[in-house]
Amino acid sequence: MIYFYLQIQNKKGASMAVKITDICINCGACLDECPVEAIVDDSENPTGEEIYYVNPDKCVECVGYYDEPACAAACPTEGCIVWDECKEGQTCSPNRGEPGEPVIE
Repeated sequence: MIYFYLQIQNKKGASMAVKITDICINCGACLDECPVEAIVDDSENPTGEEIYYVNPDKCVECVGYYDEPACAAACPTEGCIVWDECKEGQTCSPNRGEPGEPVIE
């Protein structure tokens, strides 16, 4: 499966906390759910990919807002948003799964 990362730093080789897979249908369900307005639609994606994008400087994995990332809870596509490695200095949920596992099962 091809993965499109929710945060641009992965394009530079760093691992992120969550990522979106190529099964994304670009429905927009996640846009209004982000409590810190970190998600932009595909027209504003700085990678040029036709997927939604999460600004890595804003995303907090919903820690302090919800029990799980709201983007994944709102997504109608099962398994679309998955966990990745959590690196030191990132805001990461204490309830996270293993890398590659869907955020919401």
